[in-house]
Amino acid sequence: MDLQKDFHKYNLITGWAVFLIALLTYGLSVEPTVSFWDCGEYIATSAKLEVGHPPGAPFFQMVGAFFASFSPSPEKTALFVNFISVFSSAFTILFLYFIIVNFTKKIALSSKETLTNSQVIGLYGSGVVGALAYTFSDSFWFNATETEVYAMAMLFMSAMFWLGLKWTDNLDSPRGDKWLLLIALVVGLSFGVHFMALLT
Repeated sequence: MDLQKDFHKYNLITGWAVFLIALLTYGLSVEPTVSFWDCGEYIATSAKLEVGHPPGAPFFQMVGAFFASFSPSPEKTALFVNFISVFSSAFTILFLYFIIVNFTKKIALSSKETLTNSQVIGLYGSGVVGALAYTFSDSFWFNATETEVYAMAMLFMSAMFWLGLKWTDNLDSPRGDKWLLLIALVVGLSFGVHFMALLT
């Protein structure tokens, strides 16, 4: 089996496996109802599409309204809106895996033309270990199970970082600038969640 030839395919399979582990972990430990701090406000403003505290989080609340629409009863609304953070955090882990593999591949290829199968497995392993270490870190896991803007803000930050890497990988391509347009879109959407995304 030539892992170098099928690098992209196995990289996708491994990345989505890590995503499923994170999704299952967060989905099984999600808050069943309202938790402390701003969570109750975000759930209420999402379910009713109202205005939250300044500066607001309009995109987050629109996504929250979408999730709340699946709730079979008002008592379950909090649980369904909490799943925004579950999915956002799981996708953050997916992007983190791809970011780690991208960086380690660049480091590994800096001194040689091709990689051996064991080196490719090492790339996948570094991505899995790094992504899962972050999956089970206390602060991130805590934010992944309640309705707060931080999980979605982290999703936008990781997506911007990954898109930036894709852009640098395609600098010489005639259509490489399409990644810049996607970055601009994600930056614009991130302002509707939290200004933390500006850090990227």
